[in-house]
Amino acid sequence: MVNNPLKVRKRLCFGLLLAGLLLLAAGSAGAGGTSSSAGGSARAFAVRVVVPGQTGVEAGTVSAPPYHVSFGESFAYPADGSVATTGSLATSATSDTGTRAVVNASGEAQTVSLFGGEITATAASAKASASTRGRTARGDLGQASVSGLVVLGQPVTATPNSRVALADWGYLITLEQGTDTSDGPGGAQSFHGFVTALDIHLTAAHGALPAGSEVQIGYAEVDVQAPAPSKHRPVPPGSSRHKHGKTPRAPEPSRRHHGTSPLLPVPPNVQPKLTAGGYVFPVYGPVSFTDTFGAFRGDVPGNWHHGDDIFAPLGAPILACADGIVFSIGWNEIGGNRLWLRDSQGNEFYYAHLSAFSPLAKNGRHVKAGEVLGFVGNTGDAAGTPTHLHFEVHPASLIFMGYDGAVDPTTYLTAWQHLQDVRFQNVAGWVPAGAVSDPAPKPAAILLQVSDISEASGLDPGSLQRAIAPRVPGEGNSALLRALGFRPPRNAGADSG
Repeated sequence: MVNNPLKVRKRLCFGLLLAGLLLLAAGSAGAGGTSSSAGGSARAFAVRVVVPGQTGVEAGTVSAPPYHVSFGESFAYPADGSVATTGSLATSATSDTGTRAVVNASGEAQTVSLFGGEITATAASAKASASTRGRTARGDLGQASVSGLVVLGQPVTATPNSRVALADWGYLITLEQGTDTSDGPGGAQSFHGFVTALDIHLTAAHGALPAGSEVQIGYAEVDVQAPAPSKHRPVPPGSSRHKHGKTPRAPEPSRRHHGTSPLLPVPPNVQPKLTAGGYVFPVYGPVSFTDTFGAFRGDVPGNWHHGDDIFAPLGAPILACADGIVFSIGWNEIGGNRLWLRDSQGNEFYYAHLSAFSPLAKNGRHVKAGEVLGFVGNTGDAAGTPTHLHFEVHPASLIFMGYDGAVDPTTYLTAWQHLQDVRFQNVAGWVPAGAVSDPAPKPAAILLQVSDISEASGLDPGSLQRAIAPRVPGEGNSALLRALGFRPPRNAGADSG
């Protein structure tokens, strides 16, 4: 196995060009006498097929800014899938910029099969992130992964920039990646990085593709530029900038934060163990999320993102992540439809931007892990963004810190079991369009047009089927389940986080 330095150099040249443009933008802001801002961009796709002399194809391509996400049930190229087929696809690109920048990109494909099964993988995931702090810039590509990779009948362990021969017709590079960090004026750094989970190059014709073709599965690319030193221009007292300056948006409020005590800086990387057990991922079905904890939110010190945004289709079921009690259910200007959940050990979890609540969402009610509490939306200040759940983790050991007891939820979310035993299609059709508005409906309102699945448990796919099937007259169970896209359930047990 050898590296592929030529490809890395080519991609880094492109990245340096983007970084240079960001640097010019930041420099011009400073030259004008205003405070310069950090810059950032992100890009991702799930699948790309490049054919010399022909129009290629991409699936799930997204870029930021602004925030973009994409979901797909499957992919096939060409129509018969003889070159490439996959299961579900998920991509996302996010960019938060201001005095600092935080960007993330993710491109993922499940159940990958190439050239009639000559190359297969259970999952291929490219993830990249980058951020600035002060004049420094850094990035991380370490979360990219390929699982269950089999090449020409032999299992292969994917490692960064490893090259695997494909008989006499090509080669495969696993976790192909490259980074570059450079210094600009005043020591302001820029960072560029990319990662491709699987990159197949054909050196000879194969599987209906000519020599020179390329198939990429999972791609993520990020760029950030730290702000250049500002050239301050005195502002006379009483000027319009003092009188009418725009007030930055406040952080998403907590039930504890009343706006009188100062917010603390982003906490260090602490991850207290959550011991209640039986934790599950809070959104059912296909999702896309990256670590946006601590991302910039306005110009006020302490104004940072206190959780992660989990992007999912409108109406996707939101689940109780643990056995516990729900409380503070209702609506506010920032969080829209929001609620809290406290587990048996006192750890607390905050859910925001729901499109609607389920009948289980009642103050003081005991719920089980996996039960449906509501549905994904974009209420509150998330209006106009892709539908998502804003999710926070407040460990019991840090509750004394108030709202700033929030810790980065990414590690927990990655560890918790993600329930996907039953597929949902056209879930958005179950929620009336009028339900996604502010002010929100009252808690516990039943907003489903067809059937109420909220009493069912996400841990028991059969209960979802039983909840739906009897409620649609004149429709056979099997036909209904096919129409909704259900698949036979697999293991539905819950793991501890």
